[in-house]
Amino acid sequence: MLGVLLETELNNVMKKSLSSIKIDRKTGSEPFHENGSPLPFKLLDFWQWYASDLISNATRGILAEYLVAKALETADSPRKEWDAYDALTKDGIKVEVKSASYIQSWKQKQYSRITFSTRSTHAWNYDDDIFSEEKKRQADVYVFCLLHHKDQQTLNPLDLSQWTFFVLSTKKLNREIGDQKSLGLRKLNDIGATKVRFQKLYETIKLVVED
Repeated sequence: MLGVLLETELNNVMKKSLSSIKIDRKTGSEPFHENGSPLPFKLLDFWQWYASDLISNATRGILAEYLVAKALETADSPRKEWDAYDALTKDGIKVEVKSASYIQSWKQKQYSRITFSTRSTHAWNYDDDIFSEEKKRQADVYVFCLLHHKDQQTLNPLDLSQWTFFVLSTKKLNREIGDQKSLGLRKLNDIGATKVRFQKLYETIKLVVED
């Protein structure tokens, strides 16, 4: 019994001491070090090592989130890895970002079929480490980011003219596809997603949120 009480007390102490960590924005110039002695490589070297392949599914997805955050003028704050949604506008609109591309980093026999995930989730609270009881689409608006360029030799995810953005309110998404876990490009067009370029993203998000 004493052991159980001590374990409970220890768990309570740990819960109190392990609050969420405020992440500061890094510059890339921060050096790795050992016992205070700087080593001959920096954080930028790590970024270059793990994130240079902008075409890969994982990194392209994060890049798409960054582009949306830039359009919303909210990219000054570091990305939260496990937030319930991907971006929050200054107007309080919650935005979910999905990405797809015809061309991948690996050898392909043909272009990839364009599919976007629309799964419902249990929202996780970053600060409290608690999942919501209700499973649903957490954002107010979805932005589907398509790297539409089809020439492998000139493909460049940094060229925003090679991207197309489709904006759809979650209300309309729920009405049109219900609990469906994914949708393709044809369906996205059929249900009336608004197709825009990068410069019109924020304006369009504000317009469609109540659709």
